[in-house]
Amino acid sequence: MPLNSVFAHSQPELNDTSPEGLSSAEVAGRLARFGLNRLPEPKTSSLLLIFLAQFRSPLIYILLIAAVVSLLVSEAEDAVFIGIVLVLNGVIGGIQEYSAGRAAAALRSLEQPVAIVIRDGTAQEIEACLLVPGDLVRIEAGGRIPADIELFETNDLLCDESLLTGESAPARKTVTAIGAPNEKRKSGLAFAGSLVTRGRGTGLVVATGLSTEIGRIAAEIGRVSTSQPPLMIRLKHFSNMIAWSVGLASVLLIAVGLFRGLAWSDLFLMSVGLAVSAIPEGLPIAISIALAISMRRMARRNVIVRRMPAVESLGSCTMIATDKTGTLTLNELTVTDIRLPDGSELVLDAGMDLDTCEIRGSNLSPAEARDRAERLLKAAVLPNEGALTRHADGWKGVGDTVDIALLAAARKGGLEQQAMKDNYPLIARIPYEPDLKYAASFHRRGERVRIFVKGSAETLIDMADRMDGGNGIVPIDREMLLRQKQEMAERGLRVLAFAEGEIRGGSDETFGHHHLVELMFLGLAGMQDPIRPEVPQAIRDCCAAGITVVMVTGDDPKTAAAIAAEAGLRFTPDQITTGAEVGKAEVAGQKTLDVLTGRARIYARVAPAQKLAIVLSLARNGHFVAVTGDGINDAPALKHAHVGVAMGRKGTEVAKESADIVITDDNFASIVSGIREGRTAYSNIRKVILMLTATGAAEMLLFLLAIPLGLPMPLLPVQLLWLNLVTNGIQDVALAGEKPEGDELARPPRRPKEPIFDRLMIRRIVQSMLVIGGGGFAIFSYLLYQSYEISQARNMLLLLFVLFENIQTFTSRSERRSIFSLNFFGNPLLILTVIAAQAIHISAMYLPWFRETLDLAPISFAEWALMLLAASSILAVTELDKWHLRRRARPDRPSHPSGLR
Repeated sequence: MPLNSVFAHSQPELNDTSPEGLSSAEVAGRLARFGLNRLPEPKTSSLLLIFLAQFRSPLIYILLIAAVVSLLVSEAEDAVFIGIVLVLNGVIGGIQEYSAGRAAAALRSLEQPVAIVIRDGTAQEIEACLLVPGDLVRIEAGGRIPADIELFETNDLLCDESLLTGESAPARKTVTAIGAPNEKRKSGLAFAGSLVTRGRGTGLVVATGLSTEIGRIAAEIGRVSTSQPPLMIRLKHFSNMIAWSVGLASVLLIAVGLFRGLAWSDLFLMSVGLAVSAIPEGLPIAISIALAISMRRMARRNVIVRRMPAVESLGSCTMIATDKTGTLTLNELTVTDIRLPDGSELVLDAGMDLDTCEIRGSNLSPAEARDRAERLLKAAVLPNEGALTRHADGWKGVGDTVDIALLAAARKGGLEQQAMKDNYPLIARIPYEPDLKYAASFHRRGERVRIFVKGSAETLIDMADRMDGGNGIVPIDREMLLRQKQEMAERGLRVLAFAEGEIRGGSDETFGHHHLVELMFLGLAGMQDPIRPEVPQAIRDCCAAGITVVMVTGDDPKTAAAIAAEAGLRFTPDQITTGAEVGKAEVAGQKTLDVLTGRARIYARVAPAQKLAIVLSLARNGHFVAVTGDGINDAPALKHAHVGVAMGRKGTEVAKESADIVITDDNFASIVSGIREGRTAYSNIRKVILMLTATGAAEMLLFLLAIPLGLPMPLLPVQLLWLNLVTNGIQDVALAGEKPEGDELARPPRRPKEPIFDRLMIRRIVQSMLVIGGGGFAIFSYLLYQSYEISQARNMLLLLFVLFENIQTFTSRSERRSIFSLNFFGNPLLILTVIAAQAIHISAMYLPWFRETLDLAPISFAEWALMLLAASSILAVTELDKWHLRRRARPDRPSHPSGLR
C-alpha cells in the first residue's frame, strides 16, 4: 500500500554525504537544526485542571445551585449528598481523561535504542535518538529501523511494514533512482518503526523525529478529537431540558402563589423543595454505576474499557469499520490448501496450534491425507531456511514468514524439521533470490543425491518433465497445472510450487542450477492470512443487530474481496473501492467523498490518513462509527472515531493507547459481546432517567394543579426533601445494575440523533406524571373534602407518593416487558432498597423526632388499604400500555399477500 509521504532530498545538505559518512562537526550542526530523533513528550494538563474540567456541564451547574440552595434552607444532608456525587463524578472522569494522553508516549517504545552509523569513516554504534538527516545507517535482519531511510544498497532485504500499512506480507526493499516515479521509489524507502525480517541494507537518513511516517501519525493522534460519545450528547440535551423545565415550573408556581396572596417565604421554600426533588441529583452517580457494572461484565468477556462513556458508545454504533490484518484474520501467513497434480485438494486447519491441527481431504481420512501430502511437505521443509520451535506459550517461528508457514504445514502433516535434516544430510543449498524465484537444497541419500525445490509455480513447472498422477508417474501437463495455480490465486491465495529430483553425485561435485532439470512436479500450496474461526458468526450477529460492517485494509482489492467474502461481509462488486478512488474523492471535496463512502463496503489499498478521512466521512453520513485496528497506521482513526477498538494481544501499544476499548483476546466476536453490554448499559440509564424524571414530573404536576386551584400546598418543603431522599436515595443505583433482558441484539441500533426522550419515553413519563401527580391531587382533594385536617391529608399524601414511587421503580425495570414476566429476584439489590425505603418511611411515622420534624403520624388499616389501592393504579396503567405496545409489535395479519413470511 502506498504511504502518504515520499521523501525527496529537499535539503541540499542531504546530497552532500560522502561514503565516509558525516563528520562530527556536521552531525553537531544538523542535530542543532533538526533536533533529536525522537517523538516529543505529549503535553498533558495537570491533574487539578483535568479534575476541574469535569464540572463543565449544565447538569453539574444545576446540582451546584441545588446544593447551595439546600444549605440556605438548612438542609445540609442534601447538600452533602450532592457534594459527594459531584466529587465522585469529577474523580472518575478525571482519572479516565488523564490516562487518555499516553498515546504519543507509546509511540516512543518503537524507537530503536541504538543504530549502526558510519561517521568519520568508521562504523559505530550510537543511540538512535542521535541520528540526523544525512547519516549513513546499516540495517539488518532482526532490527527495527531507527529513522526513515533511503536505501542505496540492499541484500535480499524484507521489511515488515504491517503496523504502518496494514499489509500482511513483508515489503521487499530495492535500490531505486531518485528520479523514479513515486510508487517505485517507495520500495527504496525503509520507514522508522518497521522490522527487518530478512537481509540487510545501507541507506541515507532522510527524516527523523516528527518528520518520519510515525511522526506524522503521532501529530495526527495529538489533534483534539472532534467526536463526542453519544451518551454525552444525549445527556447534554437532557440537562438543558431539565434546567428549563424546572426553572419555568418554579417561576410559574411563584407567580400563581403571589397572585393568590401566599407568603413569599413559603413560596420560596416550596420552589426550592420542588427543584431539589425534580432535579435528578442521583443521575450522574447512577450513570457511572451503570457504566461501571457494564465495564466489569465486559471485562469478563475480554473487553477492556479505557474510557467509561465508550461502554455506551459501543452499544450505539451503527457501523463497524474493521481492519483486516490481525482483526478479521489471524495475522499469520498460513498454508490452508494443497493441490496435488492429479487435482486432489487437501485442506489444512488454520492457526499455530500445531499439536491439534490436521490435514483433511475429500473422502480421505486424516492419515490418508497426510500420506498424499508427505512428498510435497518434504520439499517444503528441506530447502527451508526458517526455524520453528516449541516454547512454553506455544510454537514460535524465526525467519521469513513463508518459510515459517511451510514448516507449520509440515508439522501438521507429521514431519518435523530436525528429523528431516537428520534423515537427509544437507550437502548444498541454493538460497532464494528474487531473480531466481526458487530455493533448492541437495541432500545425500546413500549413493545418490536428492534434490528438493520450492518456488514460483511457473518456474518449477518449466523445470519438471513429469508429475504424480495419483496412480503413478505421468508426463507433466503444464497447461493444467497453470490453470490450477490461477484458480488458487483468484481465491486470494499466495501460491507456491514444489518439485523433487535425484542425481548421481560425487563428494567433490559442485551442485547448482544446472542440476534442476527433469524434476518431478509434486503440487501447489496456497497460503493466506486466514479468517479467525469466530468471525463469520460475529458478523452475522452484527447484521442481526442492524450494524453494518465494512473492511478498511491496505491489501490488494482481490485479496480484500476474497477475505471479506469468506468472513461473511455482504457486498457487491461496485461496493469495492480503492485508496486511489478515495484520494480522487478527497480532492473533489467532502460531498464527493461522502457519496463514495455511502456506497462502499470494502476499502482496499488505503493509506493511513485515508482511513481517518473515511471514518470522518462515515460519521458525516449519519453513522456512529466503531473502528477496529491493531497497527500504528490505525491509531489516528482509533482516536478520532466515535469509539476506537484496539486488539490487545497483537496490537501495538500505540493502537491500544489511542483506543477507547481494547479486546484482550483479539477476537472480533468479543466486540459483539461488548455491543450487547453497551446496549444494556444505555437501557439501564434510560430506566433510571424514566424513574427519576417521571416521579419528579409527578411532584411538579401535583403543585401545578393544587396551587392555581386554590388548595393549600400539598406537601411541605421538608416533606418534599424527605420524599426525594427516601425514594431516590439508592433505588436509582440499584436500577442501574439491571441484568440484560436478552433481546439486546435483536433490536435495531438507535438512530444517531435519537434523543433520550424519544416518543416511548415521553409517553411513559406523561402516563406516570398524570397517574401519580393527578392521582395524588385527587386523593389530597378527596381527603380535604372529607374534612381531614391539612396535616393529616399531607401525611397520607406523602405515604401515597412513597408507595407510588417505589412501585414506579419496579415498573421501570423494562420498557416493554411485563413486570410479571421478569425474574422478580433477578435484581436483589433493588428489592432490598425498595423494602428499606418503605421501612424507613413507616418507621418515621412512629418515631417521635421524625414525626415532629416531618409532621407525620400513623394511619388506620382502612387508610392503608386506600393508599395501596390508589398506588397500584400506576402498575395497572403501565402494564396495560406495555401490553398494547407488545401487541402492536406483533401484527395479527401477515405482511405477505400469500400469508407466508
